[in-house]
Amino acid sequence: MLLSCDNAAFGYGDNLIFSRVTFAVNEGERIGLIGANGEGKTTLIKLLLGQLEADEGAISRKNGLRIGYLEQTGGYSSGNTVYGEMREIFKEETAAVEKLLTLSNELASAQYPSREYDVLSAKIESLNKFLSARDGFDIDVKIKTVLNGMGFADMYDRIIDTMSGGEKTRLKLARLLLESPDLLILDEPTNHLDISTLYWLEEYLQTFKGAIFVVSHDRYFLDKVAGRILEIENKKLLSFAGNYSKYKVLKAELYARQLKEYEAQQEERAKLQDYVDRNLVRASTTKMAQSRRKQLEKMEILEKPLPPVKPPEFNFDYDIKPYEQVLEINNLNLRRGDKQLISGGNLSVKRGEKVAVVGENGAGKSTLIKEILSGNPAVKLGRFVKPALYDQESANLNPDNTVLAELWERHVGYTQTEARAALARCGLYADDMQKKVKSLSGGERAKLALCVLECERGNLLLLDEPTNHLDLPAREGLEEALKKFDGTLIFVSHDRYFISALADAVAEIEGGKLDYFKGGYEIYTERKKLAEQAERQKTEKKNAGKDSTYRSKKERAEEERKKALAKKLEAKISECEREEGEINSLLSDPEVAADYVRVSELVKKLETIKLQLDELYKQYEEVL
Repeated sequence: MLLSCDNAAFGYGDNLIFSRVTFAVNEGERIGLIGANGEGKTTLIKLLLGQLEADEGAISRKNGLRIGYLEQTGGYSSGNTVYGEMREIFKEETAAVEKLLTLSNELASAQYPSREYDVLSAKIESLNKFLSARDGFDIDVKIKTVLNGMGFADMYDRIIDTMSGGEKTRLKLARLLLESPDLLILDEPTNHLDISTLYWLEEYLQTFKGAIFVVSHDRYFLDKVAGRILEIENKKLLSFAGNYSKYKVLKAELYARQLKEYEAQQEERAKLQDYVDRNLVRASTTKMAQSRRKQLEKMEILEKPLPPVKPPEFNFDYDIKPYEQVLEINNLNLRRGDKQLISGGNLSVKRGEKVAVVGENGAGKSTLIKEILSGNPAVKLGRFVKPALYDQESANLNPDNTVLAELWERHVGYTQTEARAALARCGLYADDMQKKVKSLSGGERAKLALCVLECERGNLLLLDEPTNHLDLPAREGLEEALKKFDGTLIFVSHDRYFISALADAVAEIEGGKLDYFKGGYEIYTERKKLAEQAERQKTEKKNAGKDSTYRSKKERAEEERKKALAKKLEAKISECEREEGEINSLLSDPEVAADYVRVSELVKKLETIKLQLDELYKQYEEVL
């Protein structure tokens, strides 16, 4: 066991966050922690890390436990380059490899047998064991594997302090993967990752040796990575075996079972109470009534289970139906600064289609969404199309407005009751009405922006990362609303579960091209896999037969080791052959031959030497 939480409780003043929290994290375990925004997930992590102390209960950690922690906005400050910073992790291994090469060269020129030769051999053996235990010969391979997988293939020489906040968080995660701690604690690790990086990370974590404790709203990620789900809800923590999909089933079954047990107990209590009420005053039945009353008093009363958290009830509708052709993009050239995002792009969207825009970070997805409203002559909207935009940065919200004023000022025809009701359906309640927009959490701001979008009644919804900052109930509520929406939807999202649930077409931006794939997200990913497989086979065929003269440090060190071993074996073989010659000379001496006892001893020694030679010859052949 790496870490345990025993009956822990925590609160801020009179505000209890959670109580009676008990669970353990075992070696190699994969745990997903979920819960609505504000339930205390990050607070629980800080307790596990020792950054906060529990009001009650205890947190225990294994002695010497190495924990790697990624915060939601994991800052990273360094004047070093990306690659240089990652190599800093392996200072000991790098020094050991360099030392090994030096010692191998010294051994090659050392005299055998000698004290110097034996000392060098022992040091080399010790270094080999150290490097083998730490995979120290493959440092550069490991660094490049992780950096390339995390999207830094072209950024090895980039100075870290010049990177964006999202890039720094992503690099912090790459560093944690390379450090390989005993326990990896990740708070929303997928927030800054594009889809290709997400797939790579999921595969990499399958082979990660340590335990993983992850907070995430990414349902695909939880399905792929987690083997147990912990949920904080209503100040309590529950544990469910399996991934997120299994959790959904078990949670529903648990609620149904608890409700049934509660109702059965209530029915039993009612019957017992009724019997007591009717028979307590009657002399003939008083004893039986008293017995039932004791039964009632001793009964451990079950709490009525709280129903699952009700998700926001978004509702998207429009007033005017547009013509069949909603959007037509012809020969679009899109740049951002010096970077060409799209060259000669074309896209045609019909009424009622739901199109997911995908691509790597920085490919131009958000730029394309906004370009649709820019008036660019290459972009044409159909007749009676009324677009409505959701901006992931909520730039269209006035930070100094209250929540109520932000909606009410946009729809002055609403009564206050109507405005409050619209906000409440989207998950903003009475306590939120007078909050300033600038003081809202990310999730609250997202709900307000979606409420504003809903009230615009657009028949073409343009959504840029609408699930960012939303907890799982809110994401699922938004999904259901958009499934029912019969207008046209063009959206950017990294949430593969969300894309899969909604998209009937995919527009991909890659390498300056805008490609359109008809069909759902699964069809798109299958086509991409087939295309990548074909390209890989083409590359392998092209490279077949080519010899590579490059040798890694590991290969060079291994070659030096073999040379040293060969020299040592040659010396031993020479020594055995010399002894063999001396014994044969003695056996041919008539005086020695006349001494039966000595001849027997020499013959036995000769047989031993021949066996040693056979083994030495065999080892020598293997080294060559």
